[in-house]
Amino acid sequence: MTAQMYLPAFVLKQRFAATAHRYELVELRPDGSEGRSMGIAQQKRLALREHVTFYSDQARTQPVFSFTARQRLDLGAGYDVQDASGRPLGYFKKDFGASLLRTTYQLEGAGVRGTGTERSQALALLRRVLPLPLPIHFDFTSAEGTPLLHVDRTLTLRDRYVVRVPDDRLDFRVAAAMAVGLDALLQR
Repeated sequence: MTAQMYLPAFVLKQRFAATAHRYELVELRPDGSEGRSMGIAQQKRLALREHVTFYSDQARTQPVFSFTARQRLDLGAGYDVQDASGRPLGYFKKDFGASLLRTTYQLEGAGVRGTGTERSQALALLRRVLPLPLPIHFDFTSAEGTPLLHVDRTLTLRDRYVVRVPDDRLDFRVAAAMAVGLDALLQR
């Protein structure tokens, strides 16, 4: 069954801000061009408890969805994704033990559950020892091995992620929260 808010591909763009991480979600059309804006988000830097709200407009007046850490300052914290009314949409969590050599996340949405890992073991190890902005590529698969989500960071002045969602059961809002989570959490 297709998710209520399914989007097969989108771009996550990080925008410059002195005191916060700002993001814009933009639909990616089949021809590779950018389409409509799907949301604007802002995350305070060095927050004790992560909370990111996505809005439909630049003025940030109309919330669309959000994600919130379940705990404060926890290396393996879980994050709940909610719609604008606070109803649960999904969940993601860093698998701390599995992430020592290759960052690994667990992801859940309505009827969807999977695991995501960095595609390249070599890049994962280099990222841990070199203070350089390296590409980041994550692949999420279901327990059955079917692809759920692909996240690819390209090297540009500001971070830019191309997110592809081959599984139409995965709600766009859960995929977008996971993509922003990857950017925000991997920069620590």
